[in-house]
Amino acid sequence: MYTVTLTKGVPDFSEGAVSFDEDGHLERGKTPTVMNPNDEFALRAALQTKVRRGGTAAVMSMGPPGYGEVLQEAMETVYADELFLLSDREMAAADTWATAITLATGIEKIAETREQPDLVFAGFKTADGETGHTGPQACWCLDWPIITHAIALDVDEEERTVRAKRLVEGDIEEIETVEASLPAVIVTDPEFEPVYRRAEHRLTRKDLREQTTERAESYEDHLTTWDHQDLNLDPDYIGLDGSPTIVSGVDPIPKPPSEREATMIEPGDAEGMEEVLDELLPYAEDGGRAAAGGD
Repeated sequence: MYTVTLTKGVPDFSEGAVSFDEDGHLERGKTPTVMNPNDEFALRAALQTKVRRGGTAAVMSMGPPGYGEVLQEAMETVYADELFLLSDREMAAADTWATAITLATGIEKIAETREQPDLVFAGFKTADGETGHTGPQACWCLDWPIITHAIALDVDEEERTVRAKRLVEGDIEEIETVEASLPAVIVTDPEFEPVYRRAEHRLTRKDLREQTTERAESYEDHLTTWDHQDLNLDPDYIGLDGSPTIVSGVDPIPKPPSEREATMIEPGDAEGMEEVLDELLPYAEDGGRAAAGGD
């Protein structure tokens, strides 16, 4: 089995330093970046497949050179054997469609240079755009079957099929079981839970997790970078030039208001520490009486 998990770097909103240019495009070079949280579920599905069926688990991303660290995070957080970064200036400022074209071409190059992928995993949506388009659009480019909102899955290598349980959301929540032929694209739902019922699988997972943690320390040795020339991509169809989406405006991310007042005390400020202790002491005494059953 050869699997490819698609991941993306997204702004680290917890840092509160998200930067946009005058045209409304995210300035990723000036914004702290982390792996998209939803992609972790896709990585878990790939690891489960590796544990049960063996083979190679690759992770791919499109972005600036700094996305190598995003791929390192994917390798360390869950698992990866190989890392692929699609990166150059011609790919910059791409919308989901131009991104999907680039990723699909990267997957096809893996088939040419490594091995035909059996499964491509993608997260439900990203924390920045939240469109959920890239996985399905890449699938459309590949002309493969797709299963979305997968919450459980397994592969039948002899029959060359993947069977998955997927979440159907409507007036009521339903779970349906579907089957697709390989190769296929799987979009995992945030409710995806890997299952390791056999002791041998749990032991294998433990070993693989130790290996990937060690491997991530020298992730550059496992990283392949391709530019648009390596992929034989026309610059007119990728990046900003190949993106039909027009950003009409961007709403700034508001900083949450402070709900509590804080008193800053230096460790060496004995008088200040004594004032704080005097304020807190009554609460400690009330808590002690309550714990002892007092009134």
